[in-house]
Amino acid sequence: MNKPLKILFFTGISILILFEVANVYFIMPMPGSQNIRSIDLAYFLYSHRWFARAGCGILILAGTASVIKSGNKLLAALTVMLLAVVIWLFNFKMNADSMFKQPETLTLKGQKENIVGENSLAICIQHNGQSKGYPVRFIQYHHQVRDTVGGLPVMITYCNVCRTGRIYLPVVNGHPEKFRLVGMDHYNAMFEDQTTKSWWRQSTGEAVTGPMKGAALEEAESMQLTVKKLFELDPEALVMQPDKAFISEYDTLGKFELGKSKSKLTRTDTISWQNKSWILGITAGHSSKAYDWKQFKQDGIINDTIGSIPVVIILSVDGQSFSAFERPSDSLFFFARNDTLMAGSETYDISGKCLTSAGKQLKKVKTYQEFWHSWKYFHPATTHN
Repeated sequence: MNKPLKILFFTGISILILFEVANVYFIMPMPGSQNIRSIDLAYFLYSHRWFARAGCGILILAGTASVIKSGNKLLAALTVMLLAVVIWLFNFKMNADSMFKQPETLTLKGQKENIVGENSLAICIQHNGQSKGYPVRFIQYHHQVRDTVGGLPVMITYCNVCRTGRIYLPVVNGHPEKFRLVGMDHYNAMFEDQTTKSWWRQSTGEAVTGPMKGAALEEAESMQLTVKKLFELDPEALVMQPDKAFISEYDTLGKFELGKSKSKLTRTDTISWQNKSWILGITAGHSSKAYDWKQFKQDGIINDTIGSIPVVIILSVDGQSFSAFERPSDSLFFFARNDTLMAGSETYDISGKCLTSAGKQLKKVKTYQEFWHSWKYFHPATTHN
């Protein structure tokens, strides 16, 4: 009578250990986990975690008395200790929102009070007359920062494994929504919304599993600029400052943004078109294209057509800030001086603002600096130069 009950005890513990490992394995960068299409399985395991834990708990309790009476107390104790370690490790140390936290205090300063280096990269947004920049060295740790720009609530996101910076409107089904970092899929960060518990991909804003699968967050226009360039374009701009609570977590030397990170996940390949090579990705209409970053730095400006849309892509003289716009009337752009662009008789700055005709503004096109492995996976129909 006792043996079957003892089996229930050890079976329950074994299954629970495997479950806790699997529950994290498929959504964290573990060996092999990010190279398989397992998002629906991962979501199923996560969504049913309490049912699985309850079932295993029943098995464990059913066999506990039998194990104690059989004299296997030491083995049982060691097994329980192992289970406790696994639960602690995979639920409190290795889960994404325990490893990467949002700022405790979000502080933004103007040009005179700013302490962030002028060559630091920032994901920048301008809305309703207000400009703000969020340094990559901070948001790559936080993964998401919530703020309001010109009265517009926004969610600034970054995934350093893909080198993707995006800004979204945190609205689901027409209502303001809160998100938490839940893990990653194919090396890209995923967020879970509080209401529907769906999982949303950082690089595209698409819900990849859960009740909202197939929906997408609205993306706000953003640019990658140095802090110096942001202040040149708008002297009244505000820049996110470091949160003192996370100084030890920040890339204070900017190694990642310079391509000098040594981490396997965030390093940069020195040869073009390798997985960790930098590319410039652009999406116009329903078409996407990638350009080699090294070649882009040599050219400085690209006049091209994406699908049927004529575009111009511009790199600042600082070698880091860039932007892209639709070309009016299929005219060709060239640099007049520094970051001043010319097309026909009109001149523009790198933000697309016309300097010769008041109120005229070039239409922005979505363009990003990204790792090649990320762009080609999330834009499978992309072409490249």
